[in-house]
Amino acid sequence: MHSSTAPEPTARPPFDLLLPELQRTLAQEGYHTPTPIQAEAIPYLLQGRDLIGCAQTGTGKTAAFTLPLLQRLVERRRRPTPGHPRALILAPTRELAAQIGDSIRTYGRGLRLHHWVIFGGVGQHPQVQAARRGLDILVATPGRLLDLMNQGHVNLKEIEVVILDEADRMLDMGFLPDVRRIVSRIPPQRQALLFSATMPPEVRELAHSLVHDPVTIAIAPGEPAVERIVQKVLFVDKANKPALLADLLAREQLDKVVVFTRTKHGADKVARKLEQAGISVAAIHGNKGQGARTAALAGFRDGRIRVLVATDIAARGLDVDRITHVINYDLPNEPETYVHRIGRTARAGEDGDAISFCSAEERDDLRAIERLLGRPIPVDTEHAHHDASAQHAKGAAARRPPPGAHGRGFKPSPAKQAARVGFHFRKRKRDR
Repeated sequence: MHSSTAPEPTARPPFDLLLPELQRTLAQEGYHTPTPIQAEAIPYLLQGRDLIGCAQTGTGKTAAFTLPLLQRLVERRRRPTPGHPRALILAPTRELAAQIGDSIRTYGRGLRLHHWVIFGGVGQHPQVQAARRGLDILVATPGRLLDLMNQGHVNLKEIEVVILDEADRMLDMGFLPDVRRIVSRIPPQRQALLFSATMPPEVRELAHSLVHDPVTIAIAPGEPAVERIVQKVLFVDKANKPALLADLLAREQLDKVVVFTRTKHGADKVARKLEQAGISVAAIHGNKGQGARTAALAGFRDGRIRVLVATDIAARGLDVDRITHVINYDLPNEPETYVHRIGRTARAGEDGDAISFCSAEERDDLRAIERLLGRPIPVDTEHAHHDASAQHAKGAAARRPPPGAHGRGFKPSPAKQAARVGFHFRKRKRDR
């Protein structure tokens, strides 16, 4: 792929090129040294250059494109036309779109720019209303954006900057046809950025159709992040997980910890138990309002909160430095999610630890994760709650019961049985 041979931008430190308001915000957030992709990309983007960035998650690429975008929109400030956003950021998933929206909110506070995040799976009315009020930045997933465009609620004729993030995931999820339709409605005179962890031929072709005379920046992943993470699995009876977690957190070296659960209810339950034990903790999941999520992340970043309990909505969106440990309180359903979870530690070249609890009914989930990794995860049996039956579980005992089922051998309480019989009797009586 063509890389620009233009002279290097000014040698000033990249953050020094930003507006004073942005520099103050970065200082308040504790960011003083740019990551490699930020150091390379920011000067070119401030010049208005198109860019192709090959970089994985955890490299700081969101700030690399968000900061120059905010600066451009402020320096060329104009009132956005209703229904005609000035900048568009496309992301493959609602979680990533939400995380980008959080970054815009964080870095852009005080700049008086308006942004909104739109994605499917929720009612469109608030999204339509936001578009009608006028947006400087629209963050969107492809499907919902096309819906709103086809209904006449969003028009892309005034786009000044278009950014495609995680283009290879868009390919994997079958979104490239939608992306091409969207890009075809954007004016040719605009700044364009494309970021992707890998560059398969389809993404390379999309990049060439999007950018003009681009700067190409490839941040070598070096040693895979997983290889810098000390992983271990602890077999434990499901009922003993709270006690095992409390034992682990009694160790001082577990300084900044993310605990992953499978459900929102589970996250709240774990957080309540830790709070009762005197541990500074917050839960973050899809039922939490934006204010609560922002407060939890701010407290976690600055050290007021030691443990963040999260569902998988945070597995991709959580971008916090110096997380020392990830604990999988529940193993995920999808083995790929395990990699995304533990990748919250060992960021920016640091090492990290990942500890996974495994009950009997999660044993097959662990086997799937180990197949993905290509090797077994080391087992720690030196803890008070080791469960050999979980370690050796096979067949039906090694699988979670299907949703809504109570598991093999479960019997409801007598009161629930009586209530169920009464319900069926009343139903038959009404049917007659």
